[in-house]
Amino acid sequence: MDTNFEKWLKAKKNIEISDDALQEEDVIGFLDNMKGFLFPGYVEHVNILSDYMDEKMDAIRYYLHKLLRAVERITKKSLLCENMIDCFFNHIPEVDELIQTDLQALFDGDPAAKTKSEIILTYPGLTAIFIYRIAHVLYELEVPILPRALTEYAHGKTGIDIHPGAKIDAYFFIDHGTGIVIGETSIIGKHVKLYQGVTLGALSLREGQKLSGTKRHPTVKDNVTIYSGASVFGGETIIGENTTLGSNVFITSSVEPNMTVTILGEKKHKEW
Repeated sequence: MDTNFEKWLKAKKNIEISDDALQEEDVIGFLDNMKGFLFPGYVEHVNILSDYMDEKMDAIRYYLHKLLRAVERITKKSLLCENMIDCFFNHIPEVDELIQTDLQALFDGDPAAKTKSEIILTYPGLTAIFIYRIAHVLYELEVPILPRALTEYAHGKTGIDIHPGAKIDAYFFIDHGTGIVIGETSIIGKHVKLYQGVTLGALSLREGQKLSGTKRHPTVKDNVTIYSGASVFGGETIIGENTTLGSNVFITSSVEPNMTVTILGEKKHKEW
């Protein structure tokens, strides 16, 4: 008599295999070629730049076409792949402009960074922001599934969870980054700094799916710094310009501009 495991294994071997899934190797191929395209010479050796850029462009088109076709099979919805790819390429200049500001913000804001090359090659914050910028374009083009697949790949690689629907302006700075969560309807202004463990989240409400499409996550204005472990919740919550939120604060209502919010704990002194 077959054991429970043997029965399960026989059944498992007889299931119908789908070829609809997005392949992680295609996600990685797409992102790696995008990184080389936007940062030529930083991630691999380049002999003739014009030839290199043409090769990268062809590779990006190849991988994006494969990914979009997989999405079509999953959703049973036509995406007009070639037109979608052309639309995506038309957005690359603005993506490049934004990611260069993010790179500059990281270089200016982190005294431990010796070169921009070091940041491009090793900083998880830039990796997460770079992938988010690409995913956000596809999200705005209303491509289903793929934008989340890209940012979840970044989440697994960096520990930073940025929903592709979030709206993030220029000079965005993430230091360390592990545990950062930025929700779908978050809006972030220019020159914002986030440290590890920060959450820009939604309040947990009974309505659930009924709230889809509504503003559920906070707005963070220009020149705001949010230190490690701080949590900011709610779609009506606005953090005003030039404000600093200290570590581990819990915010569910708006904060005026030019404020500093901290938790004042008990001071401990050591006697010698």
